[in-house]
Amino acid sequence: MTEQIVIDPKLVEDYILTLASYGSYGDTGVWRTVYSPEWVAATDQYASWCRQAGLAVSRDAVGNVWGRLQGSDTASSSIVSGSHIDSQKPGGRYDGALGALAGLIAVKALKEQFGQPRRSIETVAFCEEESSRFPSANFWGSRAITGRIKADDPDNTIGFDGETAAEAMRSVGLDPRRIPEARRDDIDTFIELHIEQGPILEEAGIPVAVVNAVTGIRHYSVELRGTQNHAGAFPMDIRRDPMAGFMEIGSRAVDTAHRWGRPAVTTVGRVIVEPNATAVIPSRVQFTIDARHPDPQRCERLYAAHEDMMREVAARRNLDLDWTVQIDHRPCLSDPAVVSMLQKCAAEQEIPILTMASGAGHDTQQMAAIAKVAMIFVRSKEGRSHTPEEYSSIADIVAGIRLLAAGIRKLAY
Repeated sequence: MTEQIVIDPKLVEDYILTLASYGSYGDTGVWRTVYSPEWVAATDQYASWCRQAGLAVSRDAVGNVWGRLQGSDTASSSIVSGSHIDSQKPGGRYDGALGALAGLIAVKALKEQFGQPRRSIETVAFCEEESSRFPSANFWGSRAITGRIKADDPDNTIGFDGETAAEAMRSVGLDPRRIPEARRDDIDTFIELHIEQGPILEEAGIPVAVVNAVTGIRHYSVELRGTQNHAGAFPMDIRRDPMAGFMEIGSRAVDTAHRWGRPAVTTVGRVIVEPNATAVIPSRVQFTIDARHPDPQRCERLYAAHEDMMREVAARRNLDLDWTVQIDHRPCLSDPAVVSMLQKCAAEQEIPILTMASGAGHDTQQMAAIAKVAMIFVRSKEGRSHTPEEYSSIADIVAGIRLLAAGIRKLAY
């Protein structure tokens, strides 16, 4: 019989609540943006916990915090687990932070129960993932590790308050010129634990999932232009009405994903109308489309369906159409062997699981450029996330960390 991994629920709860105190917002919220004083304090606390667990601590050129348990095979590549430590404005206690803590708690438990591993194990708290302080900084920490931050990015990455990422880095003692030093080429496998952020596990009554793919994401910023006119005196058949075009495009885009069924999703989340008056045919409508699918081929088909439809509607309604792609993250398939291993570990540890795709983007997508990857999800109450109300039970979290630790043990010991 496989030895059961033991995780202390009280330690888990203490770590969650303590980390949430850095940038606490209201009763259960967290407001902790990258390079802020709250972020600095949280990274210091994380580093302190790593040292207490007997791990060697380091910080790289963008401020990612690493804790390392050295393996006996010094030539082998590392097994790594972690997630981001920044939050939304405000977010909750679990998004990102739980994965950073889970990696640390799993490595601590493995060291205490099984001693030195054969392969080195590392836990990481990524400095940034949310882009909540700098809208174009998404995955700053994992992009640095994978060599995907360009030399001019720090000066061209502008925050919501007007400061640059370079200025923010310097304010906490980091040198933007040294970002290339954060790149790693010695990571064999990366496993990220995260809250699900959706309702599927709760619907199924299952605490934990093994994630076999992370969704592709494309954000369109779309503009339709017509001719501004009087709402009563101008006949319907000769109007150039961008609002009519927008309503058709938005409805059809959402309906397409709805008819395709899970896991396809499309969202129209932002609309700006000019002049935005009751009795006026608008001159211009700007809006966003967020389209996602975890299957690479179907993802491209979803994008193509939306784009073809937008062109057809604009041409038929005699509207000018332009769009730009603001974000374009390709789907990331988990490593099949790692997924299979985690499924077997769940059976051995007697943890009920679902195998599913992630509908949200994660650092795992970046880490896939340099390592084999997979994810573990923990059930989210009511599917809530990016809100102070997000919640996962300690029992579910412990089950997720036990699975993470069991998987790391298979890979490292």
